[in-house]
Amino acid sequence: MILTLVLGLILNAIVLPIAAKRVLFLYRLITSGQPAPDRIEHVRERLPEAIKTQVTEVFGQKKLLKWSVPGAAHFFVFWAFLILASVYFEAYAVLISRDPEWHWFIFNSWSVLGFVQDLISVLCLISLGVFTLIRIKNAPERLGRKSRFKGSHLSGAWITLFMIFNVIWTLFLFRGAVAAHDIAEGEGNGYGKAAFVSYLLGKVLPDSTGLIGAGLLLHIGVMLVFLIFVLNSKHLHIFLAPLNVMFGRRPNALGALKPLTINGNALTMEAMEDLEEEDFEKLGVGKVEDFTWKGMLDFSTCTECGRCQSQCPAWNTEKPLSPKLLIMGLRDHAFAKAPYLLADGEEAKANVSATALAEAERPLVGETEGDAWHPTGGAVIDPDVLWSCVNCGACVEQCPVDIEHIDHIDDMRRYQVLVESNFPSELNNIFKGLERKGNPWGMDPKGRMDWAKGLDFEVKQVGVDVESLDEVDWLFWVGCAGAFEDRQKKTTQAVAELLHMADVDFAVLGDGETCTGDPARRAGNEVIFMQLAAENAEVLKETKAKKVVSTCAHCFNTLKNEYAEFGVELEVVHHTQLLNRLVRDGKLKPIAPTTATVKNKTITYHDPCFLGRHNKVYEPPRELLSVIPNTEFKEMPRNSEMSFCCGGGGARMWMEEDLGTRININRTKEAVATGADQIAVGCPFCRVMLSDGLTAQQADGKAREEVEVLDVAQMLLASVKRDDDPATEAEPSAEDEADPDSISATAAAAPAADAAESGASSDDEVETDDQADAAKHNVVEDDKGEAVDTNEVVEEPAGEDAPAVEEVPEPEAQSDTEPENEAETDDRAASEKEDAAWANVGPVNTDLQGGGSTDSEPDAQPDPEPDPSDVPGTPSADETADEPDEAEAAPAEEVTNVPDESEPVEEDARDEEAGTITPVEDVKDETVVEDAAPPTGEGAKLSEAATDLTKDDEDDKA
Repeated sequence: MILTLVLGLILNAIVLPIAAKRVLFLYRLITSGQPAPDRIEHVRERLPEAIKTQVTEVFGQKKLLKWSVPGAAHFFVFWAFLILASVYFEAYAVLISRDPEWHWFIFNSWSVLGFVQDLISVLCLISLGVFTLIRIKNAPERLGRKSRFKGSHLSGAWITLFMIFNVIWTLFLFRGAVAAHDIAEGEGNGYGKAAFVSYLLGKVLPDSTGLIGAGLLLHIGVMLVFLIFVLNSKHLHIFLAPLNVMFGRRPNALGALKPLTINGNALTMEAMEDLEEEDFEKLGVGKVEDFTWKGMLDFSTCTECGRCQSQCPAWNTEKPLSPKLLIMGLRDHAFAKAPYLLADGEEAKANVSATALAEAERPLVGETEGDAWHPTGGAVIDPDVLWSCVNCGACVEQCPVDIEHIDHIDDMRRYQVLVESNFPSELNNIFKGLERKGNPWGMDPKGRMDWAKGLDFEVKQVGVDVESLDEVDWLFWVGCAGAFEDRQKKTTQAVAELLHMADVDFAVLGDGETCTGDPARRAGNEVIFMQLAAENAEVLKETKAKKVVSTCAHCFNTLKNEYAEFGVELEVVHHTQLLNRLVRDGKLKPIAPTTATVKNKTITYHDPCFLGRHNKVYEPPRELLSVIPNTEFKEMPRNSEMSFCCGGGGARMWMEEDLGTRININRTKEAVATGADQIAVGCPFCRVMLSDGLTAQQADGKAREEVEVLDVAQMLLASVKRDDDPATEAEPSAEDEADPDSISATAAAAPAADAAESGASSDDEVETDDQADAAKHNVVEDDKGEAVDTNEVVEEPAGEDAPAVEEVPEPEAQSDTEPENEAETDDRAASEKEDAAWANVGPVNTDLQGGGSTDSEPDAQPDPEPDPSDVPGTPSADETADEPDEAEAAPAEEVTNVPDESEPVEEDARDEEAGTITPVEDVKDETVVEDAAPPTGEGAKLSEAATDLTKDDEDDKA
């Protein structure tokens, strides 16, 4: 045993200093990031919450267990690491004492501990087998992009599995040899039969101190080698994941976007005026060292598991963005640049290796060499990768170690927009529209009340009908789409009618409302966002707003989560939440038709990302749909927290989608495959995107003509007003349809899993935990509005909260929501429809093989766009008047006599296709553009440009 002691001490003397040096390097690199004092303060202020998060996410493996089989396997391996630390404590005690029969306290004496140690070791071995099968089944060589391991370091994963196996078998060798010695001596030391595996091995192994020493050295030696490997590989997350979870944004990095910070302080318009010249280069992230230390910690923590990649709508429609590969690329770049970053002084930086110098010279965002998703040279991040993100939050939701992908992507966008003035040209138009007219389409703000002209009651407007919002219960935030987009106007009217019918006292701001700034912020233009938010915040304070209801998921998210930065505290609800309360309280009563001519309809629901994942509102829309009589509710395979994006978030609504296949068609295919007659939405962006996708599918003969996309509020209104002639039309009119030539088909959807959420009481804002089974929403109702027995799982609203359904005689005329010429109905059985949906989407998760792809049509070419340097609120070149589009009906000079206030900016191609907005042009803005602030090429002139443009707008009004 003396030789064993000497060899053991030599091993530790060699390995531990190497490990310590690596730990010091990692600490210096991570802390070299920019300060983030709020992360530490939040832990101090919310210590109980931080502890709870550690218990649930780290020790409970909450996120990983959503993926049942691999999650359970990881759970056992994780706990094996914790529990078997006690075996290493015993091993070092035996090594130092040179006594195989050493015992102390509960160690090597308490039978319960011995049993648990052997049991978790066996479960760990089984889990290693599961991981091996998963790796083989999902090998990128077999599945290509459909594999969540595509792009990961595969060799490191196999080495890790091999090393864990070595830890387990050497443990049993050491423990079995000790058990053999105890059995031979006939002593009662050790764990005895409780350590069942060790005891059985002791029955067959010889009594040998040499064998004990060999097993001991092997067990300790394997651990030391594994330690060095872990500290230099992706499995560093074993140590860093608990820290990353602790300092993460709570409840997660969704909802509000991380504010733009400089030197650890959130930037405000007032602070921008006091910035030094060099500080303007810090607007966003332009170099890897511009990330905060939390960002550096994120990069180092990535496990390369690929869960984010498997759920990403960009990656699953053949675009180059993979959240996993983006984080890996930033990590590899930071580690390669580390010698330069950590060098002390310019002289030391000049003496670093040529490799580190070359890495230091690489631009963070720019043209790349090789595959854009895994570049072999050039910049670190390709622009196509950066601008493919839709901010849906699927990556953040799925990440088991709480990496904040969206924050990092939008920080890089901020630098590209505010400092480099380098962004997709389509965004130039929305930036102009937002700054000049307060909406992304550049429409005249005087038209914000046009949606109310067709109603048979008066809508109160603050400043006209009421002095302040103290006189009413709710502020109805209409939003830009609700005021200007023809399809969404119907939703606005429907909500207003429902609130009026329920005797809810509400008012709107009318032309006092402006865009919340969400499109600008998500596109990286923080300056315009701050201007719009400050303007709205002032109006909300002056009008004494307290409670707000919004039909737009993006407005809802921004008002609820981001306006607190501007001193506004509001109770903000989505319209489906408020309407659900009203139905529960009996103030709105869906009416069951009695005529046999009204056929049952099948409805499916698309979760808006900024309502669902970002704000955890899943149940209210489903509860509303479930009480509409004569309907069958069918979930799409990808729903709730694993819902697939429509493709309109992250300012992608206004950008052409010319890479891969279209996200909206991918999602539309899934909805159509359920056999639904109506696709319900709760967001104007989703409505536009899915309507366009449906039009393309119908044009290709892949969807029935009677299928339609409607907001939940329109469906509810149609059921409440069955005996009336609704003022709000449920069906989309002819002008609502998009041009099918502009939409291309997409491949089959990516893998996903069923999930949903459970509801809350009618008195509280609904923010719920994960739902056990989304299939519980598949409800069929008879003509009395009652659930009937089907092959589906049926669940009705329970107890006194169940919404009431009132039955009245039905006139002979059909409801507005029934098509005049009913096409042949889909008489497939529900199970056949569900099978079709699953066949279209593919397997439940990426541990199964994904679905196939289909042919796609060519995308329509976008109109020529102005140069990005024209954008207001950024350092730019001389602004010039936009050239008239050849496709326009008449040149601008022919409409100079039109009495409109100014020329709206060029429409987005998608809006032109849909024919939903028809702005009137005027040549006045051409002069405004020419008079804009002269360029300087420096970020320091941002505030001056913004001030000049504000003056231009005032000149327009004059």
